[in-house]
Amino acid sequence: MSQCFIKAVGIAAPGLVGWSAAAPVLAGQSPYVAAAETPYAPALLPPNERRRATASVKLAFRAAEDAVAGAGAEARELASVFSSSDADMTVLHRICAALAQTPRVISPTDFHNSVHNAASGYWSIGVGSMAPTTTISAYDASFTAGLIEAVALARDRVADVLLVVYDAPAPQPLAAKRPLAVSAGVAMIVGPVPSPSALGSLALEFVDLPESRCANPALETLRAGNPALRALPLLELIAAGRAGAVTLRGTGSLFVSLRYAP
Repeated sequence: MSQCFIKAVGIAAPGLVGWSAAAPVLAGQSPYVAAAETPYAPALLPPNERRRATASVKLAFRAAEDAVAGAGAEARELASVFSSSDADMTVLHRICAALAQTPRVISPTDFHNSVHNAASGYWSIGVGSMAPTTTISAYDASFTAGLIEAVALARDRVADVLLVVYDAPAPQPLAAKRPLAVSAGVAMIVGPVPSPSALGSLALEFVDLPESRCANPALETLRAGNPALRALPLLELIAAGRAGAVTLRGTGSLFVSLRYAP
């Protein structure tokens, strides 16, 4: 069993924009109201990089900046883990479409943004970080895999780590093969030691239990519609300040129990 301490949470999802606004909804104190995605200009990206950044990168920044602000952390000092099932499928679609045409002309900006670790690179540049950063992908288990990686990195470095998990729907025809319902990002800052402002502790253990779901049908639809939002059952516990355990799907046949204590 591995343990960590949650220093802050960030979220960017339809009707759940920012932890301060989302927490009462996730705690069951306020009704969930679906809302369309609004444009976002990352505060930590310089103007030149902000112009080149894609909507997917800005989504990752929206969740990450929310968590960093909530923790009052120095972004450049944080090691980071970025996890995404598909990264930027819109860019991939444009490149594939360009390769199918004559002449084959690929946008240099699209080529620049096509790599899976684009968001991680923008983050390191934007905040001026020299700390380690890792990018991983694990299909629908991308949140769980990212959390395991972040906890391991925090324990190894004996320092706080920023976890950012994000995904956005792809255009057709890619969406037919990988349908996602919404764009969403979830971020957490986890650390190996407690602090007075920590939101609680989290213990991770591999188990043989069914995956947890949200009792609220609207939140359950969100949870099932984006890999980043598989975190919602855990975020419900954190928002309510309620001790408990949830089970999330891991990679392959693995399931992971997350035991939370405020």
